[in-house]
Amino acid sequence: MNSISRAGSSKQQLRVGRLAAIALFASLAAAPGARAATTPVLQFNDQGFEQAGSGYACSSWWVVTSGAGCATNNPHSGAHLAFLDQGDGYSVSQSVQSTVTGSYDFSAWIAALPNGTGGTFSIRSGSAPAQTITLPATLATGVYVKYTLPRIAVTAGDTVTITFASSSGRGWINIDDIEVVPSAPNDPQITSSNPTVVAMFDWAKVKANSWVRQTGTAGVVNMDENNRSGSGTGVYTPSYWAGYPFRSYYYSRDFAHQFLGAHMLGLDVQNKTMLEGFATSATASRGYFPLWAINFDGSTGTTDYKSDTNFVRELPAPFDLSQRMNDGYRWTGDADYATNPALTGFVANTVSAFIAAHTGLIPDGKVHGRQINLAQENGGNIFLGVASYNESAGDDPVEATDAVSTQYQAYLAMSSLSAARRDFASARTYAEKAADLYSYYNTTWSVPPSNPLAVIRSYNIDSVGSTAWGSEMSWFAPMKGIMAPGNRRDQYMSWLNATALTSTPPNLEAVTYLPDAFFTVNDGTTAWAWMQYVYNRINDLHSGGFLNGDYPETSFTLVSQVIDGLLGVQPDAAQRAVSTVSQLPSDIGWLQVASIPVGNGSITLRQDGKTRSTLTNTSQTRAAPYLWHAGFPGAYLCLTVRGQHRIGRIVQPEGRQGPTFTYADLTVQPGETAVVDAPSSCRLKTNDVNASATTATTASAPQ
Repeated sequence: MNSISRAGSSKQQLRVGRLAAIALFASLAAAPGARAATTPVLQFNDQGFEQAGSGYACSSWWVVTSGAGCATNNPHSGAHLAFLDQGDGYSVSQSVQSTVTGSYDFSAWIAALPNGTGGTFSIRSGSAPAQTITLPATLATGVYVKYTLPRIAVTAGDTVTITFASSSGRGWINIDDIEVVPSAPNDPQITSSNPTVVAMFDWAKVKANSWVRQTGTAGVVNMDENNRSGSGTGVYTPSYWAGYPFRSYYYSRDFAHQFLGAHMLGLDVQNKTMLEGFATSATASRGYFPLWAINFDGSTGTTDYKSDTNFVRELPAPFDLSQRMNDGYRWTGDADYATNPALTGFVANTVSAFIAAHTGLIPDGKVHGRQINLAQENGGNIFLGVASYNESAGDDPVEATDAVSTQYQAYLAMSSLSAARRDFASARTYAEKAADLYSYYNTTWSVPPSNPLAVIRSYNIDSVGSTAWGSEMSWFAPMKGIMAPGNRRDQYMSWLNATALTSTPPNLEAVTYLPDAFFTVNDGTTAWAWMQYVYNRINDLHSGGFLNGDYPETSFTLVSQVIDGLLGVQPDAAQRAVSTVSQLPSDIGWLQVASIPVGNGSITLRQDGKTRSTLTNTSQTRAAPYLWHAGFPGAYLCLTVRGQHRIGRIVQPEGRQGPTFTYADLTVQPGETAVVDAPSSCRLKTNDVNASATTATTASAPQ
């Protein structure tokens, strides 16, 4: 229920809790799955106001003026919250002395009456001026919103003060669940001719990092909407929120989609720790399914797990996680992704034992005389196993496009990671499996005999296919690159866009996949339209009772979609190589992002339309150079590289039915800036393209 005004109630001036930031050591490490903290962490005391006293008294850690206090009527989590009545001069504050040096982000969940003015959230560190957020004029009544003050410099010995202050122009204000996390290790900077993309990216990177858990802090575990206090505490491992913001978990599906955005912010330790948690949970007793949800301390999320035969599992998840193993290797070059048995064993089991354990419900065909084995599931509800991420699919699919297309990507991941560790036999085997599945999907599985231009999205237990709108089952095929290019895909993408606009999923996090689908088929204009659709709704109310912007997937995906989508950055970090192809729409004249992490270095990339690319190698001076594959949509006989004309390399990576690109390869040294242009005078006519292009030599789409 909403808070009520408490003006006139007796209050007590409470003393400052000036303690050092809490250092949590092995005494707290007994929590399930926890790792002992070895360094101090920065925290305020009683961050959730759970140590409040009787009446409206807060704990002694908090300094509370008249017109303020703690109560139990509208907590965000737990049993208590702090409140400010309407009026000027009321505040709740706390000071701690920091034992650490670094840059930190400070967040708090705040609810207030709408349509008022004022009310502030401030942080002061040392003698520096306070940074302050003023609550916006329009708020959803009674709904908690997460506000963040980012990148505040803290020095060991500094007194750090957090203050929440009232306003006579606004009614009651509620505060709960204060959080402190290290600022993102990487801070990519954006500039553009389009202010919308700048505002979107700047909002998304701050919001995304606010979901990071501070390693070594003690926090609630097994919390959900029905148990806001959880089942105890654990010591958090490197991780970030991926799922509903009132559940103390990261979820396999959400995490897989947030993975690339997390990398852009330098959260690679978190990514690998979380991946390893899922990988090691996929035991034979669970049918090689990973856990659906894991607590921030690494323990099993009990909301979604009752036993090894009674836990939430959806068929695409292990394949999705396998693809992220490969993405981790492509972006970081970290050999662990290719050689660590905990990680590589999961991928190997997923593309072999997992598939073998989940087949036989309906028959599949052959390609080139080789049997196709598609993963199948028919549990009937998510705790027994379902075939699709679409949990409410009415026709109970046994095979679904989102599972088929993620299985294809898992094969490609296994092939790529096998090659990275020089297991070329396995690399060839799984490249062949990927090519076979690609062919089977495009010639048999997805094609209704009565209408070859239609696209089947699932089969039920009677082997009856459905072409109806299926949310995830409708957009995963183009997004995962299994749908062959040509007239059929073009028509399908038009249908997908039109149908998504009229049958848009009510949960905005589902919509965050649509930009990825259109970027994959090189339609940056439509992808950008869907990015704006998401961004324009971040302040709308989600069906879960929070704002759309407070669903973590929303922010993480916008970060990645700017960099690997609009700018078209595709890395091969182990080889110190990076490919770029602009997908800027016409209303973004130019776009630049600095500090894009690739391997152990970084680049700055600027795209001017689709005809000029500028790359700066911002790695350390002694780092190796990058091999830059500078690409442009279309066919050009020549490109201008560093001011000199050069013959362009024209390719059609998806075959003659797919789009054409022209590339120049050049080496960019640390500290160097290189510019490549695609002159209009060198542009080939359409009927000259095929004669000049190098086409793909296999049936599989590019990775």
